[in-house]
Amino acid sequence: MEIRFAYWVPNVSGGLVVSKIPQRTDWSYDYNAWLAREADKAGFDYALAQARYFASYGAEYQLEAVSTVAALATTTQRLKLIAAVHPGLWHPAVLAKVGTTIDLISRGRFAVNIVSGWFKQEFTGFGEPWLEHDERYRRSEEFATVLRGLWSGEAFSFRGDFYRIEAPPLKPKPVQSVPEIFFGGNSKAARRVAARVADWYFMNGNTLSGLKEQIDEVSALARQAGRTVRFGVNAFVICRRTEEEAQAELRRIVELAEWEAVGAFREQVKQAGKSSPEGKGMWANSTLEDLVQYNDGFKTGLIGTPESIAEKIRELKSIGVDLVLCGFLHYSSDLVAFGREVIPRVRQDSPARQAESAVGA
Repeated sequence: MEIRFAYWVPNVSGGLVVSKIPQRTDWSYDYNAWLAREADKAGFDYALAQARYFASYGAEYQLEAVSTVAALATTTQRLKLIAAVHPGLWHPAVLAKVGTTIDLISRGRFAVNIVSGWFKQEFTGFGEPWLEHDERYRRSEEFATVLRGLWSGEAFSFRGDFYRIEAPPLKPKPVQSVPEIFFGGNSKAARRVAARVADWYFMNGNTLSGLKEQIDEVSALARQAGRTVRFGVNAFVICRRTEEEAQAELRRIVELAEWEAVGAFREQVKQAGKSSPEGKGMWANSTLEDLVQYNDGFKTGLIGTPESIAEKIRELKSIGVDLVLCGFLHYSSDLVAFGREVIPRVRQDSPARQAESAVGA
């Protein structure tokens, strides 16, 4: 399978870097509908809508993720639309019905990203209990199990620690046999859950060796469960005419970082990172500079010319990465340019494309 490309839907205000540098983007629906149509034409395969309910790292305004992808389904043709959801704030049976409806509207293009949660206030502020780290992941595993059971089209019963389900067959069924389930997290608990219930394991930005370690471990855990999992990685893309221009842009982003906001984010994510029993959760090893892009997107290294970025993506593919989740500084221009300058360079050299060419010859 050739590598896939996704982009972060900018459905929250503030952009994807916590910096005073201008960011040409907009959280509004009209802008996001335009951007999704551009991404559709530019060759992107997936779009991931973020889930945020309270302001954090500048995200003062937010469009809710599930309703956003439902609306984007009506304005796009081929993009798969991933909605981020939080167990504890959503009930899986309700999401199963809502997701089926969006899958029908989009003719089979709905997917879900299950987010176990790092932002304590979003739970306690709505009167929900804040579970300990591994308990959040146990709840997420039950959440995914219920989704799969209800989407099967059969009567479904489940008795877990978090959910009790006695449901007749879900009608209508999704267009897809089961919509894809994405799951992220760096901790041991996250890796175990992804191996058992996810179709895709999302990884924060990292080095090649760091990513390969995660891929190898989750793949081994999935084989033990009789499953396979595909892998996506977050990357903040700075594609410019020269390496010097790209690196200069990165320096400006960091030099103009809003360090007070970055520091506040770092304190908030301690609930998710070092709170894991082994201390290896999300952001546990992130520096303050890494957190200027709050999903460690600089670490992946997609910063340079179209040629060097395409080569880096081929390296990611060689270690088992199946999808690159892209964020941009200037969505209005950078996303389109990435589709024009980078995606074709990667795909023209893929084994799948070479096989097609050989058959055509």
